[in-house]
Amino acid sequence: MTASTVIHWFRKGLRLHDNAALRAACVDAKHVYPVFCLDPHFANPNVVGAIRYNFLLESLRCLDGSLRRLGSRLFVVRGSAESVLPELFDRWKVDRLTFEIDTEPFARRRDALVRELAQQHGVRVVACAGHTLNELDRYVATYTKQSARAAKAAASSSTVSDAIVNVPLRYESFLKVFEAVESENASVATTKHEGTASAFETALEIPSVPSSEMLDAPQYNVPSLEEMGYSLNDVRVLYPGGELEALRRFREHINANEPSSVRWVCGFRKPQTRPNALEPDTTVLSPYLKFGCLSVRTMYRELKAICAKAPDGKYSRPPESLIGQLLWREFFYLVAYVVPNFDRIDGNRICRPIPWSDAHDERSIAMLEAWEFSRTGYPFIDAIMSQLRTEGWIHHLARHAVACFLTRGDLWQSWVEGARIFDRYLIDADWSLNNANWMWLSCSAFFHQYWRCYSPVAFGKKTDPKGDYIRKYVPALRRMPDAYIYEPWKAPALVQQQAGCIIGRDYPRPIVDHTEISKANIARMKECYEKAPESDPAATSTTSSSTKPTTTTASTTASTSSGPSGSSKRARSDSSSSAEPPPPAKRPSKRS
Repeated sequence: MTASTVIHWFRKGLRLHDNAALRAACVDAKHVYPVFCLDPHFANPNVVGAIRYNFLLESLRCLDGSLRRLGSRLFVVRGSAESVLPELFDRWKVDRLTFEIDTEPFARRRDALVRELAQQHGVRVVACAGHTLNELDRYVATYTKQSARAAKAAASSSTVSDAIVNVPLRYESFLKVFEAVESENASVATTKHEGTASAFETALEIPSVPSSEMLDAPQYNVPSLEEMGYSLNDVRVLYPGGELEALRRFREHINANEPSSVRWVCGFRKPQTRPNALEPDTTVLSPYLKFGCLSVRTMYRELKAICAKAPDGKYSRPPESLIGQLLWREFFYLVAYVVPNFDRIDGNRICRPIPWSDAHDERSIAMLEAWEFSRTGYPFIDAIMSQLRTEGWIHHLARHAVACFLTRGDLWQSWVEGARIFDRYLIDADWSLNNANWMWLSCSAFFHQYWRCYSPVAFGKKTDPKGDYIRKYVPALRRMPDAYIYEPWKAPALVQQQAGCIIGRDYPRPIVDHTEISKANIARMKECYEKAPESDPAATSTTSSSTKPTTTTASTTASTSSGPSGSSKRARSDSSSSAEPPPPAKRPSKRS
């Protein structure tokens, strides 16, 4: 068999460890060109923020360094993949192209086009799964086998089967599908675990490029942030990008050989982490999973190994556990994979068409800008958004609070607008997870207990009664007394003067009255739900109350809200409070 000349096309999966597509590139290859296509179309500060883009460039530099230690390098080429890859096929006389499967709609369209172009150039394409625990089509196939029973049950009830989109729309239903796939899944259960980059680099041999001059060719270097049109002044790096940092952070928190790590993982319950801690008390591995700097399969295997070592066999379980977090990720990836128009309202089969305010209306534009730029007059909300803009990461429960505030809780703006802004700033912005979470928090899909609402005042007090988090991210309120830090507009004039913060001048007045507007919005949501037809899957796919994830919240009536990654025994979320929740809110009567 003639040795091949191969391009391994990095997109996500920016790592050497546990990279099936990269391994496939090296099999029977004479030369392997590791390539990343840097499309200038996405280098737009209005679309992708500086901190997020910098994380990508740092990840590429890390990858380039690791490849150079193996005698290779990363070839960064500028332009869309469909425009630059055919040119490289001819220039380098390539006969094989490998890459990791990407299931997002844009990627699927792009990859289909690249496959056609590769065929025209006589290039064989090898695509391998690796960004999810299992290939998503396996879940679809497994669920299809199970759906006959579900369809029969649906025919005799008033609810619509999840089979309307051919995948489960409830987390607990997905777990059954996952368990069925897991039982026969060799890729997760038996693949050899490479725990560190250095160990894998020693075992991996990447065939060289034809000439040593190419290893130093400057036109293929990773560009600087400034070269891509960004300013370094906009970047504060708290979480460096790259595989090496991913593995360092991974080992810091998750290590089956460290007794302290075993205890921490086994006792981990996401709802007991704090949304307004001054330093993250979660792993902050999400950005590294998003870019594929850390293999989700490696993380899963290590977590399973730790659970096997659990003292007395006791460890936290999904949805609260760290494994539970990975399964939320898998669940949302699956639903996003099969539901067309997942990132919008129109044409989205699972999204309830709530009549949000017109995004182009002058008042809506002002509200959205106030929310984005920390001018709502609610210190907890403004602090969260300040952290988002300046650091590129916020705790998941903090995301829940500001998402509820923007949509059904207070400002009545479309979740699509909020998702777009999150996508700009978050270093872990993930198309599937971001849109799913916004639909969840706006009660547009997945979660439908619209009468449960976050309070922009009471909620943050539970884990930060003195407002240290607010003082850090809203400097204007740094000297405001504890008694008024969450509601500075209630401070007497003399107190405001002594604090050096006059409300309405140095810090804005509340953009809305939460007590009044939240009641009005609950009534609007109630009306929307009562109008929903029985055939609407968004109206009938509510997560069951026995295992649904909910969130510790406090509204004007000390209610609770929900969000991914927790359970209902206490108020839960993907990242929730350690405080005991208030009594759950009562559902409004038909007279309300």
